[in-house]
Amino acid sequence: MKNITIIGSGSFGTALSVVLARAGHKVRLWAREPEIAKGINNKHRNPSYISDVTLPAAVSCHTELADCLDSADMVVFATPSHVMREVAKRIRPYVRGDEIIVSVAKGIENDSFQTMSEVLSEVLEGKVSDNQIGVISGPSHAEEVSAFKPTTVVASANAKQTTKVIQEAFTTPMFRVYLNYDITGVQIGGAVKNIMAIAAGVVDGGNLGDNAKAAIMTRGLHEMKRLGMNLGASQDTFAGLSGMGDLVVTCTSKHSRNRYVGYNIGQGKKLDEIIEQMDMVAEGVKTTQSVWQWSNKLEVEMPITEAVYNVLFEREKPDDMVNELMTRHPKEEIVI
Repeated sequence: MKNITIIGSGSFGTALSVVLARAGHKVRLWAREPEIAKGINNKHRNPSYISDVTLPAAVSCHTELADCLDSADMVVFATPSHVMREVAKRIRPYVRGDEIIVSVAKGIENDSFQTMSEVLSEVLEGKVSDNQIGVISGPSHAEEVSAFKPTTVVASANAKQTTKVIQEAFTTPMFRVYLNYDITGVQIGGAVKNIMAIAAGVVDGGNLGDNAKAAIMTRGLHEMKRLGMNLGASQDTFAGLSGMGDLVVTCTSKHSRNRYVGYNIGQGKKLDEIIEQMDMVAEGVKTTQSVWQWSNKLEVEMPITEAVYNVLFEREKPDDMVNELMTRHPKEEIVI
């Protein structure tokens, strides 16, 4: 049994607390909101996220970071990617130095273009080594994870031993964890697929058909691969769970927040209006900004990413987005 702290009591952090408790660990959740901590500690339910799930007795919730991090063997960051740096800075004073650090956030930081493991490495430098930092990614909607539906993901880290420790800690009969040592590719796949889910949602919202959505997913996978390989990732990673697997589920599932954003845009709604009505974060919105800027800087061609950026931030109409993608200069299919 390990003492595992999860930073973030949203839907996925809460779902992972169930997984880790069922794996035999003592789990402490950190929440900003006192009402969430009270609900979990008194009624074993998170009143704000996946509230129909009863949490195991081994799960407790705290609002003070010092209470959460004391004697932690592993710290799991389940915060949105755009606040990862801020939260990691708050946690730094309480880190002893022997913990395993795991990110489950799927995004690329704006401006720095850093993956979440790179953000954590930079903020926690001098406290923990790069070899203690890892990630988990793959097709894993919180609603299904918490309901004990079969889920498979990958663990990756800068060191093989850390990857194996993460795998062992999270594995249960209904939560299967594979090893993947390509930490760059795993994170690129997890982030870029959210952009493609927005595009797929636009297709669904605009009633453009299954052919169009299949094209978005297939060519989106190609963009994911192109960017990742430019950064040194393995091509095979994108055919796996953190690439194609996560892409499929995020582009097609009713649980997908990013697909929801795209669907409503395809229905004619404005981004600000959609975000205001959501109680959870759609990572793909901010990631679109990061990846669009990053791809331009690296001169990596990513037309779907550019099209989604134009719809989200340049107020381009979804019909124009589709027209631009369909009338691009003819290309060969398999060119990296």
